[in-house]
Amino acid sequence: MAKILIIDGDISLSTVLCDYLNSRGYKAQRVSDGKTSLDILSAGHWDAVLMELQGIGLNGYELIKDIRHRLPEIPLIILTTRSDSEDQIRAFQLGCDDYQTKPFSMDILICRIEAVLRRVREYEERKQRVFDLNGHVFDATHQTFDGQHMSARMSDLLLMLCRNEGEVVDRHRILSAIWKQDNVFTARSLGVYINHLRTYLTPAGYQIIAARYKGYKLVQNEK
Repeated sequence: MAKILIIDGDISLSTVLCDYLNSRGYKAQRVSDGKTSLDILSAGHWDAVLMELQGIGLNGYELIKDIRHRLPEIPLIILTTRSDSEDQIRAFQLGCDDYQTKPFSMDILICRIEAVLRRVREYEERKQRVFDLNGHVFDATHQTFDGQHMSARMSDLLLMLCRNEGEVVDRHRILSAIWKQDNVFTARSLGVYINHLRTYLTPAGYQIIAARYKGYKLVQNEK
């Protein structure tokens, strides 16, 4: 569930937007003050920021710079009434990822949010392919666990679980990404692979928990 912070002094619009995003499966929170938003962003993990350039108690362009300084990789989408090309160019030069003028379509906004989140996920997935699991090394590039070769499918499955450690990875997402099919037969195959992975992970102090009707979660055993 992606966490999104909305920074906008227009309380009525930001409230509607916040409620809409929450109804679509996001975890959204709104704040009207730019300075407060910096404290909130620094205090926890956020997946994206939607912000207005005006009416937030700070210069919007300065806020873009501050956010980029503190959180250089967080997706930042500008939602504003300022439609001049100069404003858009300046915002992009300072580091925003997208720029949407008001009024806008909620459905198109969702597409824009998903586009920037997808780019971040793909970047993170390319970046991390080696994991240290309590001294046991999983290398997805070479498809090995402690030097022992794994099948490509098993390696891809463990990679998805490692990249989402502590979170339930949706079963449909796994089957679509790795098996390329989602049916009763591939679901049974997934169960077999999960059991095989457990033989690797148990000595490393990890376990795979099945969330009924949802998916699987990789967690470290409590010490």
